[in-house]
Amino acid sequence: MSLTECSELRDVHGISEDQKALIKAFIQGAVYCWVKNREGEPFAVRDLVGGVNANWSRTPLHALHTKHIKLDKDEESANEAAAKDLGWLVKTILHEDKRKFEAAKSGLVSTYRWIGGGS
Repeated sequence: MSLTECSELRDVHGISEDQKALIKAFIQGAVYCWVKNREGEPFAVRDLVGGVNANWSRTPLHALHTKHIKLDKDEESANEAAAKDLGWLVKTILHEDKRKFEAAKSGLVSTYRWIGGGS
């Protein structure tokens, strides 16, 4: 297990296994980029795919947003639900990773920090 503490993992439904695999590869690349360029700094999902990276169209992440739009959610609700789905996928990615990550909470936001291994 690559997360330092046991925590709940949830599967994300409503997207294909191929879409899920693409999302995981995309996010794992973002995590590895963060670790390389900001070693020792904690990150939240929003640090990886929020702010200037918040437009998910033409990325594998768009499938999460589309899933919720197809469930008749308005734009704001779809964005919020897609972000929660992505949070669950990130936990799974870090759990399965060869590197070790420390998990923490900053208010309502989960944060992670690479603490070694796998490099």
